[in-house]
Amino acid sequence: METARPDQQDEVSRFWREEREEGAVYNAYLKKVTYLSQARLEDEAKREFSHLMWETHKVRVIRAGTLEKLVESLTNTRGEMDSSYVNVFLATYRTFATPRQVLNTIILRYRSLLDQTKEDKTELRELQIGALNSVLFMWLESYVEDFRDSPDYTCLRELDRFAKDHIPGSGLGRKVQEKLQSFKQEDAELEASKSEFSFSLREGGSHPVDTDSSKSLALLEISCRKIAEQLTCKDADLFRKVVPHHCLGAVWSRRDKEGAPEAPSIQATIQQFNRISLRVIATILRTQELKTSHRAKVLQKWIMIAQDLRELKNFSSLKAIITGLQSHAVYRLRKTWSAVSKDSVVLFEELSEIFSVENNQINSRELLMKEATAKFPDLDFQSKSLKRKNLHKRRSWIDNGIVQGTVPYLGTFLTDLTMIDTAMPDTTDEGLINFEKRRKEFEVLAQLKLLQSAASIYTITQDDCFWRWFNSIRVYSDLESHELSCSIEPVSETAAKIKKKSASLGTKSSKDVATRMGLLSCGLEDGASNSIASIPDTIAASIGPLVFKSSHHASMKNELSHSSSTSSVISSDSDTGPPSGHTPFKSCDSYVIKVSMSSSQNDIAHVYKSIMLMNSDHTHTVIEKILEKYGHEGINPDHFCLIQLLPDGELLIPNNANVFYAINNSVELKFVLKTREEYKNSKDKQKGRRRRLKKPSV
Repeated sequence: METARPDQQDEVSRFWREEREEGAVYNAYLKKVTYLSQARLEDEAKREFSHLMWETHKVRVIRAGTLEKLVESLTNTRGEMDSSYVNVFLATYRTFATPRQVLNTIILRYRSLLDQTKEDKTELRELQIGALNSVLFMWLESYVEDFRDSPDYTCLRELDRFAKDHIPGSGLGRKVQEKLQSFKQEDAELEASKSEFSFSLREGGSHPVDTDSSKSLALLEISCRKIAEQLTCKDADLFRKVVPHHCLGAVWSRRDKEGAPEAPSIQATIQQFNRISLRVIATILRTQELKTSHRAKVLQKWIMIAQDLRELKNFSSLKAIITGLQSHAVYRLRKTWSAVSKDSVVLFEELSEIFSVENNQINSRELLMKEATAKFPDLDFQSKSLKRKNLHKRRSWIDNGIVQGTVPYLGTFLTDLTMIDTAMPDTTDEGLINFEKRRKEFEVLAQLKLLQSAASIYTITQDDCFWRWFNSIRVYSDLESHELSCSIEPVSETAAKIKKKSASLGTKSSKDVATRMGLLSCGLEDGASNSIASIPDTIAASIGPLVFKSSHHASMKNELSHSSSTSSVISSDSDTGPPSGHTPFKSCDSYVIKVSMSSSQNDIAHVYKSIMLMNSDHTHTVIEKILEKYGHEGINPDHFCLIQLLPDGELLIPNNANVFYAINNSVELKFVLKTREEYKNSKDKQKGRRRRLKKPSV
């Protein structure tokens, strides 16, 4: 039964209370339902008086529970299958259980109901048994890969034995046999298809190194539309193959499960993203002897390809190209950018703005909501010089009956799921599985599945000749790219000093961040020659400073987003980007910090919880978040003060400070909330201790 949660109530359902029982916590709702059928209502209306039209039912929705209680909730109180809950459960259960554990629990529940039915045969028990059959059938039909544990197919054979013992001759039994036979026949094909998802650590290593300088201009000989269409063909195919539950933080990042699957569908998408970004960089840097005007043409070519990708609504490759152009090695080429036409620079800035990290990437999110299922892209936001061309293109699309699909940037979904995974605990204080977290995750997965349908609209044929050329482009490591860039436009003495200083700061900072945050890994090993980043930019930006696999590249990143004073020096130096002078990377807009309350306010001293600290959060806001996290809503935050714990003492955050910029981010981000009285008393004790130490001995 579809019921609303406290933040999503409708006019016929109202949250009543929380109910607890052993192994489960429920939200209880009062829901109005029709008391009489429509036919009886019409009949009653003919009389002088009528019976009540509505009655109230109590509906329980599980918030947290053991695996046994979660399985029990697959059927509602009337014994029917709760389809909305089943969808959430099947899409997210891998974060807290294995397929074998879930299957065994369902079978135990089924047998328990059978035993109860033998003693007390009731309609409710029979409905529950029938509903569990439907759940198993739905699971096998919608998530068949959960049963593909070759070569033994343990879960499928267990389900086959269950069907033969308890529901012989049923549709479920026949479906199991069909899947078992098809799995055996598909084993060879499956092995072949796995190579498509293999994650190469050194992309391009199997291709011959391109040493012919004339090949650097091959890019200019291929039409922008051709390149954009081929990239879209590949991206759409990979995105359609993404397994939604692979996107869950605890699954794709292997956060806390040894031996968990590596989410190959996610790895393949990230690999393609990195391949494009690295080739953007390589085609611009590869030939040192290339004239600045020719290099500017290559750079401008990528901007026009990005515009074609925007028209194709391929936000994945669009983001990859923007990332490549914003890389330090490319962005610092002042002379090259100066030779790019003004219109192209304006277009580049407009396309870059789509992926701005401001307000949780609000621009890209709004575009996705607006264009996900639209026939054409909305290009009205672009500069006046392009609006006339856009109108002409729109008419052409309409006249030719062209409908564009959509390929989103997967990092948007991974960011949301990472933030949910960070902000909400896996279990409650009682050790129960937090199913409210899984409902939040399912909302993101449902959006992703909708967009996968939109990605099926494209009718582009893959060109093998193009991909042979694309794959033959030699790519460079971060260090190689930086050295090539400096050989093209040498670093001035002033910039070199800044780099030396910021590199010493940046390397330590990035390592500290990586240690304290436990950032997600996509399978790229340290030193991999083709690794731009271990995870897409926006994921790291949402949970902390971007951490690159190369410490050298980390220092370059730190250089461009260090402090306002440093940035101002860099922008006036010759080692900067385009004439606009702004840095190519936005600085991180959030941290995940550990917070605690003093022992007098908290039941257990030094119990840390995590909250998200945004770059707009002031002290008052952060204190409210901490109080809410510990269940102390309603307490006046003015009675508290926020303190950062440092290795050598404490740092009191001022009352009206922007906490994001007031903290010391070179150490582990741990904070404690104390009452002002507690803080004053602790300071008085410290002063008294210092006076005693200074007092001369008699």
